Amino acid sequence: MYISTRGRYALRVMLDLAENSGDAYTPMKEVARRQEISLKYIERIMPALVQAGFVEGVHGRGGGYRLARAPEAYTVGAILRLTEGELAPVACLAEGAKPCPRAAACQTLPLWQRLDALVNDFFDGVTLKDLLTPAAK
Repeated sequence: MYISTRGRYALRVMLDLAENSGDAYTPMKEVARRQEISLKYIERIMPALVQAGFVEGVHGRGGGYRLARAPEAYTVGAILRLTEGELAPVACLAEGAKPCPRAAACQTLPLWQRLDALVNDFFDGVTLKDLLTPAAK
C-alpha cells in the first residue's frame, strides 16, 4: 500500500483547517503557506473535499474553507479513502473487484485480508481531533 501525495496533502489540509479555522472560513493561500503546499495543488484537492461534504467553502471577500463537522467526526481512513480511492493492499480486495477464481485455493488470501483489516481499522481509529493532541503527534 502506498499513500500518494494527494492523500497526504488532503490530510494536512483537513488538519490545518481543524487547527486554525473553527467557525471562520480560512483562505487556502493561508493553508498553502502554513503547510508549504502549492496553492495550485490544494485547489485540485478541494473540490473532492467539498463534494464529499468534508469542507464548506465561500467565495469572495472573507471567503475560504472550513470543516463541515467537528474534527472528531473525521477519520483518517475516510479522508484517505476519499483521496486515494482504495486502501486495499491487493487488487482482489479492492471495492468492486471481481471475485478471484483462485480465492478458494489462495494460500496468501488470509494474509492480505488480515493486513487489509489492520490498515482500515488503524486509519478508521484515528480522527483529526486525535492528531491535534500532542500525544498523537
